[in-house]
Amino acid sequence: MSRNWIAVASAEHVRIGRSAGFMQVCHGKATPLRRLKPGDRVAYYSPSVEFGSKDKFQAFTAIGIVAHGDLYQVEMGGGFQPFRRDVYWLPAEEIPMRPILGRLEFSAGKQNWGYQFRFGLFSISDHDMNVIAAAMGADFTR
Repeated sequence: MSRNWIAVASAEHVRIGRSAGFMQVCHGKATPLRRLKPGDRVAYYSPSVEFGSKDKFQAFTAIGIVAHGDLYQVEMGGGFQPFRRDVYWLPAEEIPMRPILGRLEFSAGKQNWGYQFRFGLFSISDHDMNVIAAAMGADFTR
């Protein structure tokens, strides 16, 4: 049974992964990525455009399906060796989160709705993934 996930990263990092067909979370840690299985659906939320920036972006920036295969580690230089998973990214628009916030179950009735994003990866309902996909113009049936 497939699950739905929200991953968190800056828009600049998501765009790199989207163009190369991969995802990574939590500064390249393996443990969160082990929770994802092939066929799971994932949407990226980007609190900022640039990593470490205080400027708010608060947008969904990518959506796709976890590809078959295991997570793997890459050498980025300087001893940084993040873990990644391959993803089939769907054609989709980056969209601000605020207009759909009231329709998402994970944020319903929560004053501090952004708290979950601090974990870097969390599961969501089919309903929420479908709301996000529709808003982004993404089609999982293709």
